[in-house]
Formats: sequence, C-alpha cells, structure tokens
Amino acid sequence: MFAGRLVATVLGLLALNSAVAAQTKDTLVAALAAEGTVLDPARYSAGVDQYFIGQMFEQLVRFDPDLKPVNWLAESWKIEGTSDKPIIDVQIRKGVKFHNGDPLTSADFEFSYERLKDPKISRWTHLQANVEKFEIIDDHHFKLHFKAPDGDYIVGSLQLWAMPKKYYEKAGEDGFAKAPIGTGPWKFVSRSIKEDLKLEAFEDYWNKDARPKIKNLVLKIIPEDLTRVAAFKSGAVDWVDAVPLSAVEEIKKMPGVKTFTAMAPNNMYIDFPAYKSDSPFSKLKVRQAVAHAVDVDAIIKNVLFGQGERYTQVGRGSTGYDPTLKPYAYDMRKAKQLLTEAGYPNGFETPCYNLITPREPNVKEMGEAVFAYLGTVGIRCKVQGLEYSAWINLGRRGRSGPPEMDGVLMWMWGHGLPGDPATSWGGMLHSFVQGKGFGSYSYTNDEKADSMVEELKGTMDPEKRVGLIQKIARYKHENVLGGVPTYRPVVTLAWRDSIDFRAWPSPGSWRAFQEVSFKK
Repeated sequence: MFAGRLVATVLGLLALNSAVAAQTKDTLVAALAAEGTVLDPARYSAGVDQYFIGQMFEQLVRFDPDLKPVNWLAESWKIEGTSDKPIIDVQIRKGVKFHNGDPLTSADFEFSYERLKDPKISRWTHLQANVEKFEIIDDHHFKLHFKAPDGDYIVGSLQLWAMPKKYYEKAGEDGFAKAPIGTGPWKFVSRSIKEDLKLEAFEDYWNKDARPKIKNLVLKIIPEDLTRVAAFKSGAVDWVDAVPLSAVEEIKKMPGVKTFTAMAPNNMYIDFPAYKSDSPFSKLKVRQAVAHAVDVDAIIKNVLFGQGERYTQVGRGSTGYDPTLKPYAYDMRKAKQLLTEAGYPNGFETPCYNLITPREPNVKEMGEAVFAYLGTVGIRCKVQGLEYSAWINLGRRGRSGPPEMDGVLMWMWGHGLPGDPATSWGGMLHSFVQGKGFGSYSYTNDEKADSMVEELKGTMDPEKRVGLIQKIARYKHENVLGGVPTYRPVVTLAWRDSIDFRAWPSPGSWRAFQEVSFKK
C-alpha cells in the first residue's frame, strides 16, 4: 500500500517537473487540493466551485481583503419601495466588458436572474424566490422588485453573477459550459478534469487598480497532501493552498517562501437524519448524546494541530455571534446515559459518511476521529469514505434515486466572511421543501425553526437580524437541530517570495488570484 502511494507520488512529481520545464516567467502555477465541479455560475453546488468560477466571473458586490463589503460590478445600489415590497435599485459600472469584448449591460443581469431562478438549472432558486420582477431602466440601470422583504439578498452580495446573454445564446448550454466567459480578471483557456484549469489574464479587465499582472495562470489539482507539498518544495508549483496542517510550521520556516493564514468561510458540523421518525437521531436525547460524545477541543488540538476554531452555531465575528452560548461539554458518561434514556442501552449501528477529498485541511482525519469518539459511547459506525462529488450529492435532498442519507454525515456549510448564517440555515436547518430551495441539504424537520428561518429571510433591518439570529441559534443549540457544530477551519496558503499575492476572501475562499504579480 505504502509502496503504491510512493510510486504514484514519484510519478506525479516527474509529471509536474516536466511541466515546469515548459514554464516561463509569465506563468504562475498554483496547486489546489480540491477541484471545482462546474464552470457555470448558475450550476454551482458549493463553495469549492468558486475556486474556478471566481477567477472568471464576478458579482455586484464582494468583500475585500479586509472583509469590508465593496461595490464591484455595481457602481452603486440602494433600497427603495415599501417595507413590505422593497425594491433594490442598481447602477452597474460603464465600460465593463466580457472576455469576448461584448459590453456588460442590464440585460446580462436579467439573463443571469432568469437562469438562477430556474430549478432545472440552479440549486439555489430560493435565493431568487422573492424577486417578482426584474425591471431594466437602461443598459446600466435596473431594479429588482420584491414581493416580500429579503434580508438574504442583501447579505449575499446581491445574489447575481454577471453572465453573457448574447454569448450564451450563440454558444448554447454545452458550449458555454466548455468555454465560459465572464467579466473577471482571468479568461478561460482550457480545462482537463482532475488535472488543471488554464487561464489567461484579461487585458481589457475593468478594474485597473486590482488586477493580476501575470500573463498565464495554471490551477493544478493535487488532492494528495504529500504530492502537493513535494511539488511546492521542488519548485514544480509556485503557489499552494491547504498546506497540510502537520507541515504548516515547516513551510513557514522555508527560505524564500511567504504564507497567509486565515479563517476559512466554512462552518463544519456533524449531521444526521433527525427528520426520520424511525431513526434514532429523531430523538433529542440521542442528538444530545452525539453532542456530548465528541471531544472537539481535543480533535482541534491533536488532529488539526490547533488550526481550527470551536464555534457554537455562529462563529466569532459573524452577524449574531453570542459569546454567552457555549458548546456542549465533552462527557462520555453523560452521552452513554442519554443513549440509555433514549432506549439504546447497548447503543446502535449506523452508516457514517466521511469526506476524503481535502476540501479543508485534515477533514478526512477529523471525520475519522469523530467516528471513533462515537464508537466509545455505543454509536457504532459503518464508515464510508466519499470523494467530493459523491459526498456533495449524497447530502443533497430531492435527488432522484438512492441512496438516501441515513446515518451520520460529516458536513459543512459556509457562513461566509465575515459571516452571516441566514442562507446556510435556510438550506440546512429549515425543513426540505421540494422545488422551493428551502432545506436543500437539511435533515431537520421542525416547524418552529422553519418559522424563525423564514422570518429571518424576510428581515432586512440589520439590528433586528442580529437579535433574530441569536434567538434561532439558541433554539437550534438547545434542540440540537441542523447537526452538531464542530469548528471553523484555519487554512494556510504558501507561495514563492518572488511573487506578490494579495488574498481576497471571496469568491473562492482566499483562492481568488485578483491581485498577483512577479516581482521585478
């Protein structure tokens, strides 16, 4: 087994080094641990897709490296209308072009809206559900008319990607998927699945103050930690993400290397089918047993090398953070007692699904540690390891065909940076509603939680949102709904000191090559 991995690693390095020979000083080669599944912003399923999409496509608003919201493709925007039927008035920037030279207009955002609200295309139709009309005023001015208040729309960067209407209609769905164009700083060149994405700097990019100054960018997919680190050490790649936690200190001490360490926008948790009446997890005491059974602090210290932050429903610094809300204490005896009181004195067996693709550092090992802790109190795991695409599809509700998620699932849903849980809770706490977007990855069914999540979605006043988020968090915590929160990952990126790189938090979870250049 070890010999096989070693051979694979050596062969991988040889292939990478052969690629290096063809590099020029105009090309930056970056290694990513996880691969985006699609190149179409209307079809993305999770944050990892933005590793690719975020290089080529842009939104109306984004967060800058200091986690401050900035107008992006929107030159300005404001809320008008009435309290029960608000209108978002948007002025988009003039002079913005798509990669084929076509100008960005309001019609492109209307096209984006139509695609994003179509359940045959998008997994996020609920984000557009309260928009009842898209009104074009002129080529650079449009209004979104809402049938009900929608706070999620505001905190979600106005929820629209710039997609090229004319090009899509000419290229067709397949053509656009294979050769996408956006307004972003990087243009698509080619893609080899499970190998790389090749991009070229967009010379007519609109933002002259925040743009790459390197001609070519190659994003190589290297999920194996050993191979990815070896490629960086050997010079086969210039930049690397998800530095393995055991190697962070070593990489930081390497001469000629710069690093960046920051909170990832993901919130990790343990989920289970609480909505199924025949499942042990439908019982509150079983869910509480899970919460008491796992020593999350010990896992963060020993498995994650301290590179994680414990959180209770809402992370520190996020909207609605409540420092008085404390996590369940690790207590093995109490967990066993709760299982006995729930009718399982001898415990029970259950499937346990683990992500083995390094979407976050040591996520596989984290899951394995959780399953081991559950076993000590009598929740005996039949472990199934899943690659990213199989894992994300298993978690999604409303799929046609088996299997249905029926056990413990190591899961994650980002609250973003700096963080707001509203969209996440709409998808993983609210009950699943076929065709409406609510509960798209939810294994909870609780009418009170549903009502509060819907109220939060309809709340646009910032102060009222804070109080409501804290109320939902406490109810969620006390009833162990939407899973058991574990930690927020800390991620480290590394690159040669011959490169100037500024990390942007979104889109792409610090992987956006918005500002990068070679030093002279």
